[in-house]
Amino acid sequence: MQVKEINVLVLAYLGDTIYEDYIRKYLIAKGLNNVDKLQKEAVKYVSAKSQAQYLKELIDNNYLTEEEIDVVKRARNCKVNSHPKNCDIITYKKATGLEALIGYLELKKETTRIKQIMQQILEV
Repeated sequence: MQVKEINVLVLAYLGDTIYEDYIRKYLIAKGLNNVDKLQKEAVKYVSAKSQAQYLKELIDNNYLTEEEIDVVKRARNCKVNSHPKNCDIITYKKATGLEALIGYLELKKETTRIKQIMQQILEV
């Protein structure tokens, strides 16, 4: 099966773990060594609202390729049956788009591109 044929929600499922792993490692590298503080800081990056905003920044700054934007759009337009109570459906779909992009790049073994995108997010 080709990566482009994989369900975008499956890509988002994978991308979510990779994204959160990057954030946790980043915060630990910053010297945070208290689990409660780590969790509070991580939420600033991994919430759907934050992810949607980071995606907007990447798109507004023309940082993503056409192929990457296509993956984001596929995920954003995918029908979902539910979303978290703490955000609206549009924000949730945008966050899903970012996660799907990370999952897509992971399965294509484009780890350098993931690092570039994550560095861009962490600089915002």
